[in-house]
Amino acid sequence: MNARTLQNAYGTLTEPATLTVQRRLPGPIERVWAYLTESDLRRQWLAAGDMPMEIGATVELVWRNDELTDPPGQRPEGFPSEHRMSCRITELDPPHRLAITWGSTGGVSFVLAEDGDEVLLTVTHRRVAERSTLLNVSTGWHMHLDVLVARLTEQQPTAFWDRWADLKHEYEQRMPV
Repeated sequence: MNARTLQNAYGTLTEPATLTVQRRLPGPIERVWAYLTESDLRRQWLAAGDMPMEIGATVELVWRNDELTDPPGQRPEGFPSEHRMSCRITELDPPHRLAITWGSTGGVSFVLAEDGDEVLLTVTHRRVAERSTLLNVSTGWHMHLDVLVARLTEQQPTAFWDRWADLKHEYEQRMPV
């Protein structure tokens, strides 16, 4: 796969209830790791929240998706302007692997692999059994990772909610019923 293909890659089901999404990012790996673990950088593409670097540590993630892009686009009905979730670090191998609990699902892992001057980021979200949750998770990770790519390449990301709505329709067609 070339960088362009990966940048636009959709999440895929690698098991019946496991979503895997990849992005190729400009390195070095320590820079990408900082965007995963440091609140002020992570809030620019996903969610804020201090992350103590120890297994078992609790992390409260705070999403404010309206602040990710300018303009933010039209937020879908039923989505609040802020969302909070308490997670726990389950695996930690800086700067290569981070895994956290994620609500009622099986958790999320982030794996970073160096490839020359680039970094391959693999996000795996496990035990997402309900289709409605899978569609939101797939769409969300796709959009948030697109914002991360934009931040790391110093480009303007697409209006978050407008692109999210388009992706949701696409994932409805791509994901099995």
